[in-house]
Amino acid sequence: MSDSPTGSPAVLDVWCELQCTDCRTALEDLRALRDRYGDRLELRLRHFPLDKHKHAFAAAQAAEEAAAQGKAWPYAEAVLARAEELAAKGEPFLLEVAGELGLEVEEFDTALIDGRHILIVDADQAEGKAIGVTGTPTYVIGGERLDGGKSQDGLRARIEEIADRLLAGQ
Repeated sequence: MSDSPTGSPAVLDVWCELQCTDCRTALEDLRALRDRYGDRLELRLRHFPLDKHKHAFAAAQAAEEAAAQGKAWPYAEAVLARAEELAAKGEPFLLEVAGELGLEVEEFDTALIDGRHILIVDADQAEGKAIGVTGTPTYVIGGERLDGGKSQDGLRARIEEIADRLLAGQ
């Protein structure tokens, strides 16, 4: 990380829930943003598990374990791609995906039992509520909150517009 703000990436916080099919739909836009901006746009996975999804909180904790093992986004994308399986299988599915990605499955199991990532998930959820997040996906870039839970239409263009402005101002 550089001490200088020059050349720092723009930051896009993505408030996500891994059992949410709207979040799965948003993956196409997130991939396009990664392709367009590369390292100039930092996509940060933020957790906002919804009460209506039984396994969302455990999935958020598992994503944090994946982050600790260096694969936050690949893990989140793999779980989102199969959200129906998560709904049907629960925590065993989270371990299955970890194994498929070559992650330390025993560490995932231990993390879900000992709750080592609960505070991160709780903090994300609390911050989300404080800034007005009510559903997922919700994006925050340049201080602007964009709600993707209602519709993804036009959001990528708006994110690009803000990112271009932020990056031009450096």
